[in-house]
Amino acid sequence: MEAIGLLGHCVCSVALRRAEGDGDTLIPNASPMPKPPQASPRANPAADAALNRAAAALRAGRADEAERLAMSVLKANRGHAGAALVLAQALGAQNRLAEAVPVLQRIARASGDPKFETLLASALAADGRTDDALAQLRQIVARRPPFPPAFAEYANLLGTSGDTAKAIAVLEEALTLAPGEIPLMQQLAALYQSAHARDKARALLQRAFDSAQNRPDLAAALARIAMRDGDYPAAIDLLRRALALHPADAMTRTDLAVGLFETGDREAGEAALRRALRDQPALLGRVTHVLAGTPHGRFFLRPSAAAAFLKRSS
Repeated sequence: MEAIGLLGHCVCSVALRRAEGDGDTLIPNASPMPKPPQASPRANPAADAALNRAAAALRAGRADEAERLAMSVLKANRGHAGAALVLAQALGAQNRLAEAVPVLQRIARASGDPKFETLLASALAADGRTDDALAQLRQIVARRPPFPPAFAEYANLLGTSGDTAKAIAVLEEALTLAPGEIPLMQQLAALYQSAHARDKARALLQRAFDSAQNRPDLAAALARIAMRDGDYPAAIDLLRRALALHPADAMTRTDLAVGLFETGDREAGEAALRRALRDQPALLGRVTHVLAGTPHGRFFLRPSAAAAFLKRSS
């Protein structure tokens, strides 16, 4: 039985978030939401019910409850793969993934499933056993067919260990084996930027966006690189496309304001900031910074004065 929408994909999401480097948002920060495990013909109804409750608890942010429910299933059946996945997710949400090592070792050895093996590597790394984690991941990425989350976690560990060049090589190889894997493209683009290869990052994200134009995160990421290149018209177009897909993204709207100010369109820039502040008042600091730090903006001595200005009707 699979649990919480394939936790291996969450491993990949974690790796991508770590690869962001200097704080530019190249990918969404949210991990895939856990989904209730699906029952199988031979499933234990009580175990299924417990894991469904655990998945609901994870969605509600009650990781401790999910942990308790998953442990209750594992006490009855030490080899229950679905419960092991839920437990790992719950422990990871509490920054305690290292505690899942014994359970994941048992399941990985019994199943040979790269999903569990990759998650075990993440748990080993969380336990400070980076060399063991890297050795485990080297074995997984050498197999075929490829398992993309293993490449993502391998590159992540290499990058955090300071070997950015090797991390880039791993992801470049992964994309020759799985060329349509957008999460790998996003992670590699982040690494390219950290290695000051912005042209490669932009080309890669353009390729990703061309294949998935319904992804506002890709449009926004590509726009931010365009702005760094000084290509503000292209950035504005991409940010407007991102906002058409996700109008409530106030942070992206502040980025749009930056581009508009840079091109001299103060009225439209201020309107974008008003909308961003209305949608997300907590962004007042960011909004004030954009107003004061861009050409054709405005400087205020106090954030409250900036807020008052922006609350005026356009």
